[in-house]
Amino acid sequence: MITRKAQKLLCVVALGGVTGAVHAQSSVTLYGLIDAGISYVNHAENASGGSSSLVKFDDGINGGNRWGLKGAEDLGGGYKAVFTLENGFGLADGSLSQGGALFGRQAFVGISRTGVGTFTMGRQYPFSHDYLNRYATGGLTAGDAYAYHIDTLDLLTSVRINNSVKFDSVRMYGFKVGAMYGFSNAAGEFGGSNGNNGKGGSSRTYSFGFDYRNGPFSMAFAYTDITYPLQEVPPLKLTLANVEPLGERDLRTLGIGAKYQFGSLLGYALWTNTRLENLDHSAATLNIYEGGVVYQISAPLEAALGYTRTQVRGSATGSWNQINSSVEYALSKRTSVYVLAIYQKASGSNDGVPVQAMIGKSTSYFGNSGSDAQNQLAFRIGMRHRF
Repeated sequence: MITRKAQKLLCVVALGGVTGAVHAQSSVTLYGLIDAGISYVNHAENASGGSSSLVKFDDGINGGNRWGLKGAEDLGGGYKAVFTLENGFGLADGSLSQGGALFGRQAFVGISRTGVGTFTMGRQYPFSHDYLNRYATGGLTAGDAYAYHIDTLDLLTSVRINNSVKFDSVRMYGFKVGAMYGFSNAAGEFGGSNGNNGKGGSSRTYSFGFDYRNGPFSMAFAYTDITYPLQEVPPLKLTLANVEPLGERDLRTLGIGAKYQFGSLLGYALWTNTRLENLDHSAATLNIYEGGVVYQISAPLEAALGYTRTQVRGSATGSWNQINSSVEYALSKRTSVYVLAIYQKASGSNDGVPVQAMIGKSTSYFGNSGSDAQNQLAFRIGMRHRF
């Protein structure tokens, strides 16, 4: 006869076994990144519109500050339910990034199938970011946000697509492919609207690409089309420093990148072409050419040097040449310190107004160089911690 005490013990053991089985089939992971440092630039626009030097605390440079939850549940038969909820924040004041959205960086749920791929729904990156980011200086080095192209209208690194469905395949014979569609969510406006219908605007997006890897060599292609990008939430910023090519009607961007690992030396190259169409059907075309090297000096020490040329032609004109250099030292697997030195030179004018320089993918870093300067020289020392 089993005593009451023995029965309780058996129940505890049984429940422990069930809990263990559940944990063995599903998981939830908390992760994040925190970056902070001190930056200097020789020319930044002051209150009068001219230029002055600037020393500032800046954060989220070597990776945007974030914390997130990602999880998976084994459904059997090779299927898994997956989700990601990722928050972006400012370390300087604790504010929410991405327009104040709680999970503004990413928020999606979906199903994955072994040997096939993953289908997800929610707020997600387009493939211009997913596939091409790893061929850009900003995606490969500690320069990150300062080394990316001005406002990243081509790689869309600061853009997430709302109301989107997305498929990303597994890799087969070195290839993986992906496609995405972002719904306008507006009745009678499947392709989006500029908001002149009195009902508010809406944006529609589609994106696709492929990624190939074979030993030390890899390459990728991606294309993204966003109609009425100013109706995105938050709206896209369609400027390049003080140049306004606009593109209120349509933004179409394509790119191809490649890299090769030569022992401790990585060489990479990237080209992107972006067409910004205005409501009157005039357009500006943005071409960006980029290349560089990353050298692993020792296990904890890495140095990088890159060059980027940006040209815009059409309804607006201008060009920018930028040299990016960085050194990063890993104190541990999760913590590193780094030093950046970046120089950018702008040239050209629009309606007699000289084109200004602007280092970084956002005006929130240094902003424009000011009306009396066409260059910026920036330095930064910082640290990054991942968890």
